[in-house]
Amino acid sequence: MTDCTETKAPRSATPPAAAWVRFLRSYGPTPNDLNLFDEYVTRAIKRAKVPPIILASPQLEKMWQRIESGTPGSILVAGTAGDGKTYHCRSLWAKCGGSTEEWSGTDPIKKLRLTDGRTAVFVKDLSEISDQVQSDEALKILEQTVLGGDDSTVLIVATNHGQILERLRDLGERQSRIHPLRKPIQDAFLLAGPYPERLAIFDLSRTARRHSLEEVIGAIAGHPEWGKCAECQRRSGGNICPIFENKERLIAADNNSSFVKRLGDLVEVSRHNGWHLPVRDLLALVANMVLGHKDAKEGLLTCHAVAKIQETGNIEHGNIYDNVFGKNLPRRRANDKQVFRALAAFGIGEETSNGSDGLLVYGADDSKLLDAFERLVKIDQIYGATDSFLAAQTHYLEGNEDARLDEGASEFLHLLGTQRRRLFFTLPENEPDYPFWEMTAFRFAGDYLELMATLAESRPIDETVRLRLAKGLNRVMTGLLLENSDRIFIASSGGFTQSRISVLCDTEVPTRRSRGVGMKICLDPRTERPSIDMALGAFFDEPVVLNLTPVRFEFLCRVAEGSLPGSFSNECLEDMLAFKAKLLRKAELFRAMPDDDDVGDVEALTLDFIEIEQNGHGFSLPITVRIKT
Repeated sequence: MTDCTETKAPRSATPPAAAWVRFLRSYGPTPNDLNLFDEYVTRAIKRAKVPPIILASPQLEKMWQRIESGTPGSILVAGTAGDGKTYHCRSLWAKCGGSTEEWSGTDPIKKLRLTDGRTAVFVKDLSEISDQVQSDEALKILEQTVLGGDDSTVLIVATNHGQILERLRDLGERQSRIHPLRKPIQDAFLLAGPYPERLAIFDLSRTARRHSLEEVIGAIAGHPEWGKCAECQRRSGGNICPIFENKERLIAADNNSSFVKRLGDLVEVSRHNGWHLPVRDLLALVANMVLGHKDAKEGLLTCHAVAKIQETGNIEHGNIYDNVFGKNLPRRRANDKQVFRALAAFGIGEETSNGSDGLLVYGADDSKLLDAFERLVKIDQIYGATDSFLAAQTHYLEGNEDARLDEGASEFLHLLGTQRRRLFFTLPENEPDYPFWEMTAFRFAGDYLELMATLAESRPIDETVRLRLAKGLNRVMTGLLLENSDRIFIASSGGFTQSRISVLCDTEVPTRRSRGVGMKICLDPRTERPSIDMALGAFFDEPVVLNLTPVRFEFLCRVAEGSLPGSFSNECLEDMLAFKAKLLRKAELFRAMPDDDDVGDVEALTLDFIEIEQNGHGFSLPITVRIKT
């Protein structure tokens, strides 16, 4: 008879992948944030003696191609903190033949002789130069190489957007002039105009998006050091290692794309809402997803800590779906990271739908829900229907009203939030009874992403989306519960005011552009967002444009579905009223245009009032008001 007694590894034994996990942990959201510094990461790789996390750097290849081609001028590597400016500079230095030892020196400015005879001057980080003379010298080289025709030198400078603009302004003021490079560089950052041909600007803040997240996940989950885990005794005898479990879920997600796709959707929606998530934050996010555990020191596991976690049986506290939102971390530390603040805005775990909560609360006992509960919840024995969840569920359902207020019920409500987060990432796309976007604060985010894809591919827009936006606009424009989706009323209250209830129709336009008039939904190439383009007359050179962020899109859709404008977002309502004010100005110009039929003195004034039928359909009713002379 085979002895199946579990043999546990000695606590003192060093797990084979311990060095790799410790190195990965340095990328996580630790209190000292060591991953903030490129120099630290370089030293940590040497100490750990593990292969680095390698990410594709298409911008680096473009920089190298410019250097190799001998194109005169200079290179500006711009971005925000964490975009990899120093990494790109260091990598370009190495490609040009520079040594690691020289780069690691304290001087922030490095010089290197290129094979074509030019001198490459590298500024590791403009913010590190505190000496004004040194800073002015670097900016002098920049001006000479870009505008002064100096072909003997190429400057490569890493800087954030504000730093370079501030120093150019300061230098110009001290020289009693407006620095000639400040406005072109500022326009380049804002995508508002061309910049000098001899200046190559690589803005890394514009490259971090869905594919960056997928690349980080692939580089971490597919790192070769994980192969050593096959020899780890902490995975023997049926033991579950939460680190390896989370890594496997990332790989499985990468194959079937459900988890990664939804996380990518959150990153894309956040980006279009104005959140910039640099690669550093994405690395911290993925490291936290794999190593996060609320019982571990600093909320992040090491290989040595796994044995204790296995002894206590609290594997589920390393739930990868909670780790996505930093639930393993103290609230303050999670809020310190922009990526966790951005993801928290979705309210996943707090927001819910009747269907999903019915499944989670009553699914184990309701015969109508049992099949879905088995398929969507109970199938996951590690982070889904665990013993603690089922026990808390039973206590919550079988206790009296007083029992539902005690600590056990509170624990169940906490676990319910955890299960909502897991369901958001694991629900199949084709589950009509449990739409996953309804478990977020952005219930129409799926439609927003589909609209962007549709516009990018020049496909016809879903008419449901078009008509919903039109209805939302009508309700905001008038303050009335209109059902119209075939036309847009440009309404006022009789004066050029920001009144929220407007019953006078200044003009109306169709919801589909026809002969240069009406509403058009298009993709703004500058912001890469959808926009509502409203033309009141074919003779106007420029229509009025409303850029649709996910928040504005959600606002209009919610209002169309019956939400009161003031109950969702006052900021959004103010944006809409500002859009309305611009349309009213255009309408005023439209009315002011001469008409061949207008002759003589005006003795009557016709006003168009918006009337509503019982079915909610609105129409404009002209009423003539006689003017006493």
